[in-house]
Amino acid sequence: MESILGIQVKKQSKGDILDKIIKYTVNPRGFFHIVSLNPENLVIAHNEELFKRVINTAQIKIVDGIGIVIAGQILGIKVGERLTGVDLMTKLVKMASEGRLRVVLIGGEGNLALRLAQCYNSLYPKAKFVGMEGIKDIHRPKESEEDKVFSIVSDIKPHIILVSFGSPFQEIWLWKHRKRLNGILCMGVGGAFDYLAGTIRRAPTLIRYLGLEWFYRLVRQPWRWRRQLRLIEFMSLVLKEKWKKTF
Repeated sequence: MESILGIQVKKQSKGDILDKIIKYTVNPRGFFHIVSLNPENLVIAHNEELFKRVINTAQIKIVDGIGIVIAGQILGIKVGERLTGVDLMTKLVKMASEGRLRVVLIGGEGNLALRLAQCYNSLYPKAKFVGMEGIKDIHRPKESEEDKVFSIVSDIKPHIILVSFGSPFQEIWLWKHRKRLNGILCMGVGGAFDYLAGTIRRAPTLIRYLGLEWFYRLVRQPWRWRRQLRLIEFMSLVLKEKWKKTF
């Protein structure tokens, strides 16, 4: 399997991803982890061995950022179709409705997960959605907070858990607790709760199609400029990798 900056990538379509998810929900075995590939995450993984391990052992890696597509073109690697975390979460919610599944939403600011779950329960009454803040500070999670989360998970017995703690914390947190999440499809969704709840406006369709959501977010949230510096670091690392392969 080919890789970008040490992260294994596989050519797969949106249909391939959804088929794999459906098969798991029908016959759930083991820890099933979905992670997003974008320039920021790959730069973090390049510098943090644990995060690299978490990403590489995930059952599904979605091509979230347009930068991954460009990197694949530069390196001559077929990375498959692009599928953003927000779009996949939307598909998972609809899938939950069709399959009468139970979904737990954890994280986000204040009661965001709770409000979003209430909204989904109204829109999709065939499924069951439960929302909770869970952990106030993911950098320093309290044992009591985690015990409460897993007590609720034990009671609800969800088919899907969606976590909004931000990367790499959400992915690492899920992976560290993988034994307690056996038989559950887990995904870190970053800021998807904000977009789907309408607290943050998502980029227009054309801008998303062009892969310029990152620029749209930067314009609307200029404080993100430090994070965008990772785009430059990412392209620098990709070009270095291209140089090594060529020579």
